Amino acid sequence: MTVLSLFDGISCGQLALQRAGVHVDKYYASEIEPNAIKVAQHNFPDTIQVGDVTKLKGSDLPKIDLFIGGSPCQSISGLGDKSGLDGKSGLFYEYLRLKNEVNPKWFLLENVNGNKKAIDEISNLLCVQPMSINSNIFSAQNRVRLYWTNIPIGLISEKYVYLRDILEPGVPDQSILTPGRLRWLTSEKGQATINKRYAKIDPEKAQCLTVRGEESWNSNYVTREGQLTRLTVKEYERLQTLPDGYTSCIKPNHAYRAIGNGWTVDVIAHILKGLL
Repeated sequence: MTVLSLFDGISCGQLALQRAGVHVDKYYASEIEPNAIKVAQHNFPDTIQVGDVTKLKGSDLPKIDLFIGGSPCQSISGLGDKSGLDGKSGLFYEYLRLKNEVNPKWFLLENVNGNKKAIDEISNLLCVQPMSINSNIFSAQNRVRLYWTNIPIGLISEKYVYLRDILEPGVPDQSILTPGRLRWLTSEKGQATINKRYAKIDPEKAQCLTVRGEESWNSNYVTREGQLTRLTVKEYERLQTLPDGYTSCIKPNHAYRAIGNGWTVDVIAHILKGLL
């Protein structure tokens, strides 16, 4: 099977194919973020990077069997500027253009549930209605996403994994909060953020990881041995059902962003098992 992955990120799609037992002959990845490319090549050195999606032409590629991608969600998301496909999420049209150019047998598109007009337009243009799947069925993270695909999706069985199940033992150094963050978390502003559910302390299931979660301090916090701590990179990896150390080739602050911008691998693997 020959695969083309747009907005490939850290190549969660390639890992999902491997986990689903789908043999891949060639995997072409369109990505422009250097740290994401570094992670992809570290884990899958045979990945063929093809660069900027806006400059990619179907005529430059061989016959594509499987076409996948998670186009940007910023302006579709309810947390975005609500410009829908007129904003950054309009890169969906590049996905659509290349899908028409390469005419794959199978396709998969992932995005958030948000702007209704945008969701309806994507569905109409792809001629398929999306399936909503929450990553909490497979992992310890609440992460609702829409999946448009012509791959038959089998029945899903919940794995019953909780945040406490994926925590590293003890109090890892990386989990210790800086004095500034600890003061913010216990301040009136921090408590207001928690009340608005942008941040959570000791949730049963982690709230959705985002590209800016750690950076903006809107995140998940857990109590370890009596002290408030944040999640480590390894715990972020586990929430996205990545292998431990998958992003170890880049700095932790870059890893948090890359993981938050990725896919929950076991969700994608379940969908791709339909290819078998």
